[in-house]
Amino acid sequence: MNALLKLDKESRLVLSEKGASHFANLALKCVDQEYPNKLNQVLNNEKDLQGPKDLHPAFYGCFDWHSCVHGTWMLIRLLKEFPTLPEANEIRKKLRINLTKEHIAAEVAYFKSPGTKSWERMYGWSWLMKLAEEIHGWDDADGLQWRGNLKPLVEVIKDRYYEFLPKQAYPIRTGVHPNTAFGLSFAYDYAIKAKDQKFKTFLEKYTRKYFIHDENAPTTYEPSGEDFLSASLEEANLMRRVLSANEFKTWFKHFLPKKNIRHLEKPASVTDRTDGKIVHLDGLNLSRAWCFYGIANILPEGKYKQHLIDVANAHVEVTLPNIADGNYEGEHWLASFAVYTLSVR
Repeated sequence: MNALLKLDKESRLVLSEKGASHFANLALKCVDQEYPNKLNQVLNNEKDLQGPKDLHPAFYGCFDWHSCVHGTWMLIRLLKEFPTLPEANEIRKKLRINLTKEHIAAEVAYFKSPGTKSWERMYGWSWLMKLAEEIHGWDDADGLQWRGNLKPLVEVIKDRYYEFLPKQAYPIRTGVHPNTAFGLSFAYDYAIKAKDQKFKTFLEKYTRKYFIHDENAPTTYEPSGEDFLSASLEEANLMRRVLSANEFKTWFKHFLPKKNIRHLEKPASVTDRTDGKIVHLDGLNLSRAWCFYGIANILPEGKYKQHLIDVANAHVEVTLPNIADGNYEGEHWLASFAVYTLSVR
């Protein structure tokens, strides 16, 4: 087995400390690497033409804002899971520089500037909520400081959800950033961790509105050539969070019957990892795996539960050796996908 992994008691692949160190180094290389960078911003005037570090002093690295957010999440996750990690001091040092009160205030100011209503909707929003969830309740001096610093940005993002979802008549079922099911999933996790009942109830309302009547997911249309999310699996992975076990069992049987889900069980083929869009398919394999693990979590013990775990393991094993291949197109983000996948148990 790959030295980065080990098997837990349920035969799921999990990170070894060597793997944690390996992935931590990938994020440490890029959380403060300003260029190359994809800003994806609206220019209101010439004053908006600033460098990434000026615009986003907390999250300017890793090629784009959302990748820096989930790279930051990954570093904190690894700090918590592996307290003796050799890179722990360097992680803390870099995040103390990036996650200051002043830097987060600048991020808040950007979100409140003209032309940003749809910026990072909802992929970046969702990862910011995952970062907030990870810090919440962590009994650690740095963690407490970062949680306080991050709070104003969390509130801004929550307000974006409250403002946007009542206006979104139809869910977005794409395999890339705007996917609605993914955008709701991490926000929902945060609401549970933070015991934010109002936000949780709000997210449940729109989850049910968008997806409760879905049937017979058209999985033969997946994947598209630049997907990093499975539209059908992300929806199922959201619904297993929101529905009771019995309600999910009935819904899932109609939405993803076994003949439909079978089409998603073969890992996607990646033909060019120097192409920033084609390498998305490595991410698809990892996100499929986290969905398979998540869905398996609430199934009763038996052959089908183990089958989904085995399918998830296969997606991880085929992808993991390619994450650190020297190409920034994948290295700036895939490690955090791997760490999240291996944390879903």
